[in-house]
Amino acid sequence: MKKFIARRIVYMLFTLFVITAATFFLMHSIPGDPLSYMARNLPEQTRANYYAKYGLDKPVFDQFVIFLKGLLTEGSLGESLRYPGRDVTQSLFTYSSVSVVPGGLALLLGLIIGVLLGIVAALHKNKWPDYIVMFIAILGITVPVFVLASLLQYIFSVHFQLLPTTGWGKPENIILPVACLCLSPIATYARYVKSNMLDVMSQDYILTAEAKGVSGFNVIRKHVLRNAFLPCITLLGGQISGIFTGSFVVEKIFGIPGLGFYFISSINDRDYTMIIGTTVFAAALFVFAQLIIDIAYSLLDPRIRVQ
Repeated sequence: MKKFIARRIVYMLFTLFVITAATFFLMHSIPGDPLSYMARNLPEQTRANYYAKYGLDKPVFDQFVIFLKGLLTEGSLGESLRYPGRDVTQSLFTYSSVSVVPGGLALLLGLIIGVLLGIVAALHKNKWPDYIVMFIAILGITVPVFVLASLLQYIFSVHFQLLPTTGWGKPENIILPVACLCLSPIATYARYVKSNMLDVMSQDYILTAEAKGVSGFNVIRKHVLRNAFLPCITLLGGQISGIFTGSFVVEKIFGIPGLGFYFISSINDRDYTMIIGTTVFAAALFVFAQLIIDIAYSLLDPRIRVQ
């Protein structure tokens, strides 16, 4: 297990390096820079001082080396080009702490409700509970999030006037964004759990357990659910990183000052350091989540650990 974890950490670090390098050089390959517009009316010497301050007067490779040195030695992602004095690392933690509230609640509710609906659909295959669950799953997959958000705002904010349309800081501000974000996880997990349960229930060892007189509840609890839930863990790894980076569409519609909202703003502002920092942050969360998922796989399934 120690060798496995060490090998995965090496892969993780290499992946982060490749993503960081690719993002950095791709950003700098775009013509122009954020300072060319902001400092266009300043004297030439002042503009040169600004370029020297942020290292934009150096070759791209030298800028990348300076960036890596600051990241590895100080853990710094630099300073925002659009908003001087704003530290990128601090901004990431500030904005992601906002995104994690609706995103985390939505993922938790989506996981619990989706798994329960998937179990119900699998145990009642080709019956009305199965049809209802699959109808919900189809809605969750096909309805765009901005359409669902607008519909929820109209029903609960405009028509019934029960909840605020936008805003942040109060408990009632969380309800609509969470309801909007959790529909897709519910649909995804319901479909996967149903499909995996039906596959596991057709295996020979399930028939053997039933032939030995094991009750249906114990067969489902001890044999079916544990094996059927394994593929869902893979989905969970990618979605965990998503709760920190936020959904820019939902955050924009509901006025949530999260990381997704500011990431789009940094792209529009050509804020190199903020874009690179957000990408590195999201990539680090993703590969770390995959490491945790791989370890969880080996703990839940001894066959994976042996291999």
